[in-house]
Amino acid sequence: MTTADAGPSVSVVICVYTEDRWGDILAAVASVRGQSYPALETLVVVDHNPALLRRLAKAFGDDGAGAGAGGVRILANAGPRGLSAGRNTGTGAAAGEVVAFLDDDAVAERDWLLHFAEGYADPRVMAVGGRTMPVWASRRRPAWFPEEFDWVVGCTYRGLPPGRVQVRNVLGGNASFRRSALTAVGGFADGIGRDGQRLPLGGEETELCIRLTRAVPDAVLLIDDRSVIHHRVPAARERFGYFRTRAYAEGLSKALVARSVGPQQGLASERRYTTRVLPAGVARGLRDALLGRPGGAGRAGAIVAGVAAATGGYALGSLRARRRGQRFAVARPVAPASPVSPVPAEAEAEAGEAAA
Repeated sequence: MTTADAGPSVSVVICVYTEDRWGDILAAVASVRGQSYPALETLVVVDHNPALLRRLAKAFGDDGAGAGAGGVRILANAGPRGLSAGRNTGTGAAAGEVVAFLDDDAVAERDWLLHFAEGYADPRVMAVGGRTMPVWASRRRPAWFPEEFDWVVGCTYRGLPPGRVQVRNVLGGNASFRRSALTAVGGFADGIGRDGQRLPLGGEETELCIRLTRAVPDAVLLIDDRSVIHHRVPAARERFGYFRTRAYAEGLSKALVARSVGPQQGLASERRYTTRVLPAGVARGLRDALLGRPGGAGRAGAIVAGVAAATGGYALGSLRARRRGQRFAVARPVAPASPVSPVPAEAEAEAGEAAA
């Protein structure tokens, strides 16, 4: 299978929010254009940034009447500020049978979509994710940074099974879904994932995948580690301060997910991770330290610190959830307005209230 005619049509959604990533955005779009399995279209969804919206529309020749150069469409986020609403906007506008999501600071390898498409030959498959490799700003992994915590920088981490395997959830920055499945369950929940302003939260794809398998009991979700993207890790995210903050924010996110779907499913994968994968990582770090290898003690300490930060975030998030009630909602994907139209002031105000 080498062409889109041999499998499902795929719409690729790239959510963007800042002009600071201009070069990254262009590289991400270029990597989609270079796929061996051509995408039907590339939808670039801009999160409440009119200047970036206009700049992208001009760069890709999208005047709002249809696809711009190379099948690229530029859209304004039709929902409240945040990654979840941006993904829902892209889903609502997508024409493909499958919707694939690519981070705005990542580039996909040439066969990324090919291996996604192969997974959908089985009609039970509702989602296929891939492998995300870090590209460190310093050109090498910090010696203290454990591979078990690569999810902190949005990448595939040690402990995930290799090959093409069935999983509870895919990872949102490198994932695809049947569009019909996304619309049937209402899309991503607002209020769990990132919005560009608050703590670096996550977990929205976990909550969605659990909701999806509840709605479609025989649904199969896969990770195929041949679908590879390379994700840029800026210097600020190589620091321990970010590591600790992101781990804490993940604990807050897991508390929301557990409240939504219940702790049994919401924490099933995390139990194995914390009881098997992380203790093994600590043991490796200590062994490396005894053998005089660089970073061993630091990696062991970082794992302990990361667990402590995530546990603290989960405890606080659970307490807040009990006191305040559910803090997120599921809204069905909607088609966006004209991509070059200014965002109404009322929508901006509502987005600000939601972020607060």
